[in-house]
Amino acid sequence: MGLIQTWGMADLSRNIPTNGSISLTLSTLEVTTTVQWRVDLTRDRIMINEGNSGYTTVSEQRIVQRISAHLDHVRRLSGQSSRAFVEVQSTFPPRLGVSLQAPLFASLTVAAVKAAGQELPIRDLTALARLGAGPACQSVPGGFVEWHHGDSHETSYAESIAPAEHWPLVDLIAIVSGMGQLTDTLEHDQRLAPTSPLYAMRTQSAEARLAECRQAIQNRDFDHLADIVEMDSRLVRAVTLTSEPPLYYWAPSTLTIIDRVRAWRMAGLQVAYCVAPGPNAHCICTPEDADLVETQLQSVPGILDIKRAKVGGPTRLVG
Repeated sequence: MGLIQTWGMADLSRNIPTNGSISLTLSTLEVTTTVQWRVDLTRDRIMINEGNSGYTTVSEQRIVQRISAHLDHVRRLSGQSSRAFVEVQSTFPPRLGVSLQAPLFASLTVAAVKAAGQELPIRDLTALARLGAGPACQSVPGGFVEWHHGDSHETSYAESIAPAEHWPLVDLIAIVSGMGQLTDTLEHDQRLAPTSPLYAMRTQSAEARLAECRQAIQNRDFDHLADIVEMDSRLVRAVTLTSEPPLYYWAPSTLTIIDRVRAWRMAGLQVAYCVAPGPNAHCICTPEDADLVETQLQSVPGILDIKRAKVGGPTRLVG
């Protein structure tokens, strides 16, 4: 989940963004991926949430194609010529409109590289995961993660700037839309970012926000973190609204949540909103205030569900 977000790509073919970002690894949004390289297969076989071949929607077909294309990167790296049997299980149903691309391609990268008998430093794993989906590089390390945008494959990578136990924040994800297909358009929509007259300003000022966010995390300064994260959300929103054509992601309930969160913080609760380009809102809070914030959120009209997540660890191999 992005605290300081990327919006716009300097190199679309390699998913290199125009600015760096800082994210929070979530413990609840989990994807388990199993990869077997098999000589008996003539093409990659990919099963998602126990689904089979014969994917019927454009969304399903696209993600399967992207998984197979990402496996090609691993094949080139390892000299592997076999096709792969891939099983993916996620804890979040796609209907919730929460993108699974970051944890999916992070786990796919780690599992495929290991299955191919390769050992890569974590920095190289993050760069490889980025080729599948940009934010996937941030799901490989754990805790609070910074993605250095760089200007090449080798310099665009992610690293943990603080472990999960450094600051046990809680993310309450307020689901206000079941439009899961929205997440499939986000990478395409980033192509529109440069058409906004505010795009250059947001990109050029990103380094200052990254530095402030980094400092707030190191000092566990919640008020400072809230101010900078909310400002970044508003700047991304301004770019999407002024792109050509404009992108209207937020729902009425999104704005209601933002107003409520600011009022709750003024009343003394440690809570901040973070809204990516999409209608769902992340409400970041301290463990002491998480229960009360969740109770307050339950009274907000238009919220379909609330998911709670803690700061999570790195992508890991199991079994």
